[in-house]
Amino acid sequence: MNKRHIILSALVLAGLTWFGCEPMELDKPNIGNAPTAEQLDFTITPGDDAFHFVITNTSTAKGIASWDLGNGIKVVGNSVTAYYPLAKTYNITLTLYASGGSTSKTKEFEQTQTDWSYLESPIITALTGGVDAANGKTWVIDSLSEAHLGVGPSDSYSPIWWAAAPLAKSGHYLYDDEFTFKLIGFEYTINTHGATHVNHDGNADEDGIAGGYYLSEIWSDAFDIDMNTNDVARGELTWSISEENGKYYIQISSQSGNISYDDGNPRKYEVLEWNENFFHLRTVGGAARYHKLIPKGYVRPTVTYNLVVTATANPNEYSFTLEDLQVPSSFTISNISYDFGDGTNYETTNGAEVVLHTYMRKGNYNAKVTVTANNQDFVKTSTVAVAANHPTYQEYLLDAMVMYNDFGETTLVPILVDQADGGATIEIVSNPDNSMYPNRSAHCALFTKYNAQWANAYTKLPDGYRFNLTLQPIFKVLVYGKAGDQILLKLENTDRGANAWQTGTYDLFYTIQNDNKWEIAEFNFAGVGAGWDWTGDIFTSDVTTDSRFNKDFYNVVRIMINPGNNGGTFSVHLDDLAGPHIEGLK
Repeated sequence: MNKRHIILSALVLAGLTWFGCEPMELDKPNIGNAPTAEQLDFTITPGDDAFHFVITNTSTAKGIASWDLGNGIKVVGNSVTAYYPLAKTYNITLTLYASGGSTSKTKEFEQTQTDWSYLESPIITALTGGVDAANGKTWVIDSLSEAHLGVGPSDSYSPIWWAAAPLAKSGHYLYDDEFTFKLIGFEYTINTHGATHVNHDGNADEDGIAGGYYLSEIWSDAFDIDMNTNDVARGELTWSISEENGKYYIQISSQSGNISYDDGNPRKYEVLEWNENFFHLRTVGGAARYHKLIPKGYVRPTVTYNLVVTATANPNEYSFTLEDLQVPSSFTISNISYDFGDGTNYETTNGAEVVLHTYMRKGNYNAKVTVTANNQDFVKTSTVAVAANHPTYQEYLLDAMVMYNDFGETTLVPILVDQADGGATIEIVSNPDNSMYPNRSAHCALFTKYNAQWANAYTKLPDGYRFNLTLQPIFKVLVYGKAGDQILLKLENTDRGANAWQTGTYDLFYTIQNDNKWEIAEFNFAGVGAGWDWTGDIFTSDVTTDSRFNKDFYNVVRIMINPGNNGGTFSVHLDDLAGPHIEGLK
């Protein structure tokens, strides 16, 4: 066993225990009678170097050997290794537990040498201020950071049960508590300025305080405590640090007095992150509690800049620049994210870049820029007032027009698939390209047919509802696919069952112009006929002017890709199917 116990373990932790664990008792197996003081003994022999010593239980009675090594460390074992880096006298206590009870024995051990390399340890210097800081170094809760206090499960390294937002515990006397670590004597002190917050109920929303105390007579719920009106005599506290498997752990000694943060055992904290201006700690044992600390009076470095948005000479185009960008030498920008407020985003790492963006529609847009550096976000916002639509912008929803299905938030009527003479599918998928106008939605539909001439995706209105082509004769759908593929949209009346085809409108086609680019496919039924005169039943030359067709007749929209072609697999993405308003349909 070669664990280096760097007495450093003093970080605020004593004070850091803002919640407490239930008092623990060692299991007392049936291994013999209660030992007597005469039966207890142990030896102290040199270890691997002048600062490590092997302590071995040589008692004649049997039991479980528990040690207070006198350096802030408590361990269990028949033979343990202790690290004594300072020239001083250490009180080593063996407590032997048996079924009939326990007995303790203490010996003094005098260390005559000092491990000077230990005192120069970077983490000790960061914590205490080093040998030049006679009064030690004082820390406070990092109240302005996210998750400066938190709690989570013991098997997780995240405060997923509760994490304090900046200043979440304002008004509870926590943020003026001061925790001082001294190298001299390895002393640890707490200054509450007369009041603090205590808790022992384990509730995540009240686990309140690095450096909190627990009144012995108050053992549940959270309390704001007036330290001046309570008997708060407190014993001396010391700190120590151990390094185990490449990780640092801080321990705070137990304390005496009417207020105690512990159950007689020291508290142990894993150091998750540290530097001269920051310590992030996680408790060891039970639910994991988190604490973030910064030196008293420390002002965290910050990235500063001004967001300037300026209209250019191009229609609806604006430039976004970060003027007077100041980045501390210790910071590295990892990302700059632009949210233009219209559903589009842009990311870069170049703070000097002039970013251009064009708005398609008039309106007020809340733009936001987030500069991320050293895992911190620095945000600026600006309102961009766009006075008019872009010259190339096409109004999608015209007068008396409604969205039937955007395959995301709006589903006025569902879309289904007719396999026809082969196979076909329709599914909701992620938008293959939501980076620009005309389609920035997150989801869309993917229609695919397999060796089927007339397979189609269709929307059927509920019983009793019909399209009114006198209000608006235009249907629209966004398409994304292969250039040259033809998209057909037609209307039918399903009252005729298998002969619904006889009522169908004449074919209206939209030919996709570009590969893999969203386009607006518009289908205007003004002047379009329906039915066939050879059926000997019903037909017209214009469904929008014929009273038999233009109102209370059509109830189905069918969409096909390359109709009549059964020579393979054809796919098209669809979105924002819209058409004439349907009275009463919600």
